[in-house]
Amino acid sequence: MSGEWSFKYTSGVTGDWPKGPSGEPEAPAFLERLFGNETELTLTRNMLWAYGVPSVGRYPMDGTLGKVILGQSGFGMDIFVPESMLEDAKNIISTNENDIINEEE
Repeated sequence: MSGEWSFKYTSGVTGDWPKGPSGEPEAPAFLERLFGNETELTLTRNMLWAYGVPSVGRYPMDGTLGKVILGQSGFGMDIFVPESMLEDAKNIISTNENDIINEEE
């Protein structure tokens, strides 16, 4: 297995992935590893998409096999966004987490 990135074995791209100056897709940057059921993962990725940040999810280790057999991955899902949008995505995720904490208080 090479150390190169590809969109193979991912859960698909939400949104329009930006292209670099050479016309190739921009390099993905690791945002966060999410755990939970598929609904929670989808909601997080859709929230990013709603703010104009495309994302791709990738199951780490043997997570894809666990998803097929158990219905969800025991290793979570790694979320990647374009490098140029990483800071925006971090702000979106942290704002959402703060809102949830404040609602529970």
